[in-house]
Amino acid sequence: MDPLETTVADVRDIGTDAVAIDITTPAGFDALPGQFVKLSTTLDGESVGRFYTISSPDTEKTFELTVSYDPEAGGDFSEYLLSLRAGDQITITGPFGENHYDGESRVVILAGGPGIGPAVAIAERALADGGSAAVVYRDDEPIHESRLATLAAADADVFVLTESMALTEAVGDVLTDASDEQVFVYGFADFLADAEAAVEAAGFDTEELKAENFG
Repeated sequence: MDPLETTVADVRDIGTDAVAIDITTPAGFDALPGQFVKLSTTLDGESVGRFYTISSPDTEKTFELTVSYDPEAGGDFSEYLLSLRAGDQITITGPFGENHYDGESRVVILAGGPGIGPAVAIAERALADGGSAAVVYRDDEPIHESRLATLAAADADVFVLTESMALTEAVGDVLTDASDEQVFVYGFADFLADAEAAVEAAGFDTEELKAENFG
C-alpha cells in the first residue's frame, strides 16, 4: 500500500488526555470499523510512524482516529499529533487489519483504555445496519462518554467499569450465543488476557474472538 496525502478535518478533546482526530478521506480510501492505519511524518530528518485504529463507523468524507496520550511521558510523535489542526497535511497508509466488523448481526465489544475507539465505531455501525450491540469498557478515566450514552439510548448494552472491577459478570451478561454473534476485544495485552478469561468463564469459545493487541 502506498502512503496517501490528505488533510486534518478537525481535532477534538474527548476526555482526559485523549483527542479525536478527524481526517479527510482521500480518494480511493475505504475501511471498516476496527481496521487501522499508519500515520507518518518526518521528525528531525527521520521518517516516523505509528498505528491507530479507526474509531468512526464509516469512512465517508472523513474518518476518525482516537489518540490517548501521557502528558508526562511526552514524546516527539505525541507532540506532533497534539499540534495538528484543521487544514494540516497528514500522511496515512492502510487500511490494515483483519479483526474488524464484517456485517455481523450482533456485536459484543470488550474494550480497555483506547480500545474504546474501535468499540464505539463497531457498535454504531452494527446498529446502523440493523443489528444489535453490546460494549463492555474498562477504564478509570472513560473517554467517548457522549457516544456511549447515545449507544445506550439506542438500546445497546453498555457497561463502563473501573480498572479494579472484574470483567466476568458484565461479559456473562452480554454474551447471548445468538447466531452470528461476534465478540471483539481491543486493548493492551493485560486487558486482552482478562477479556479472554471472562469469555471462557462464561462458557464461550475464545478461538472465535476478533482481538487487537495495542501493545
